[in-house]
Amino acid sequence: MSPDDLKKQAAARALELVTPGMRLGLGTGSTAKHFVDLLGARVAEGLDVLCVSTSEVTEAQARALAIPMSTLDETPELDLTIDGADEVDRELRLIKGGGAALLREKIVAAASARMVVIADDTKLVERLGRFPLPIEVVPFGLEATRRAVLAAMATAGAPGELVLRRRPDGSILLTDGGHYILDAHPGVIADPERLAAALSAIPGVVEHGLFLGLASAAILAGKDGLIVLGSLG
Repeated sequence: MSPDDLKKQAAARALELVTPGMRLGLGTGSTAKHFVDLLGARVAEGLDVLCVSTSEVTEAQARALAIPMSTLDETPELDLTIDGADEVDRELRLIKGGGAALLREKIVAAASARMVVIADDTKLVERLGRFPLPIEVVPFGLEATRRAVLAAMATAGAPGELVLRRRPDGSILLTDGGHYILDAHPGVIADPERLAAALSAIPGVVEHGLFLGLASAAILAGKDGLIVLGSLG
């Protein structure tokens, strides 16, 4: 079974959590895309939901499928957000932001009563940090912010390289909010909470990709079936 098939399995299981009348947050990324496709098919069959997207890409996908869409200004409290993750540990701590949508993803997750992660089981790790940690920063004062981030990483016991994310053509990637992404490569993050606090204290940092205390469950699909961490109830 291919990784894409595994992602579809996780998305299909998450769709079982959706009930009529729900206000849903729609995630961004390859696994979340499968969930939106499946949700669109259910909406076409008559399922009544109202959704908020975490990115312009997901917004366009959902509208193309005629999924009813809203905004957090219009619908500030959500019942459930379904989103992917770049890494998840057994305490449901996440690294997100590989698709550069971490700011909106975190805002939507925080506005939700529950967040459920869907992914293939290769995303399960014993310790976070193998996947680069995205840090969204404002363009102004980039070098000063970069140095502050490096210092914070070292102080938090997670030193490593810091790379400005660029597009394939070499231009600097801009997020939906018009910010830059610095990808940190600590290798292992021994204390995610300490690093998260250190990064959040830097004025030029808009948000970081450590999602702590937000996910209530994770559905991970592997060749031997589904693994569920946390509670889906």
